[in-house]
Amino acid sequence: MENRIEQKMRNLKTNKEKAFITYMTAGLPDMAGSKALVKAQEHAGTDVLELGIPFSDPVADGPVIQNASYQSIQLGTNLKKVFAMMKELREEGVEMPIAFMMYYNTALHFGLEQFVEDCIASGVDGLIIPDLPLEEQEDIKEALKREGAPILIELVSPTSGERVSEILEKARGFVYCVSGMGVTGQSGNFHKRILDYLSEVKSVAEIPVMMGFGIEQAKDVAPMKDVIDGAIVGSHFIKLLEANDYKPDAARRYCRTFKKELNEL
Repeated sequence: MENRIEQKMRNLKTNKEKAFITYMTAGLPDMAGSKALVKAQEHAGTDVLELGIPFSDPVADGPVIQNASYQSIQLGTNLKKVFAMMKELREEGVEMPIAFMMYYNTALHFGLEQFVEDCIASGVDGLIIPDLPLEEQEDIKEALKREGAPILIELVSPTSGERVSEILEKARGFVYCVSGMGVTGQSGNFHKRILDYLSEVKSVAEIPVMMGFGIEQAKDVAPMKDVIDGAIVGSHFIKLLEANDYKPDAARRYCRTFKKELNEL
């Protein structure tokens, strides 16, 4: 059965539109403020939201998201509170697909069965777990076999090489293509063979190909527009929110503009 992410991807393909995906850290500026930002992004036409679960050691993230994670933890954000917020958002009518961007230890510590149960109960659509390689996904995949469970979004990078087809064999939703080496937030620092790499992924992927890491404006992905199916903005969006005191209007304006410009490329 299709979930919200898969339905959204299918609709975008039908309408010949590219997907715009954002990342924000849960719990900033506080839980109520986070909810307002989610609603603002849905209103602006954001296609999928990656909701970052704060973690003490976010190894795939650069200083911007690391700092946001730290600030959120200082405010007392934890998985239980994020589940409660998700439940409220769904009860209040938010239908935008939402994926948790998180580290595996968070789910393990919570207990995989309980974690998946709470994901289902609160309407989480996907999981993006950057520190969980293909070889170690067996337990979570087993837990995700339940009806209504979120889908696991696979990541590939320029070093995935021949493993790409193996990683994407049963992948669902979309493939998250890391655009460079290193951590998030390295502005425009795309891998030098980015087009070749994305084309290789596109040739084996049966699901939409999204490009993330280092993107600020829609024009950043103009050279890749014929290969990718959408763009993911994280660190730049966090910086924008910080600079605008987490005002929903700033989020709404940025998302609306990016989405429009992305589909005009």
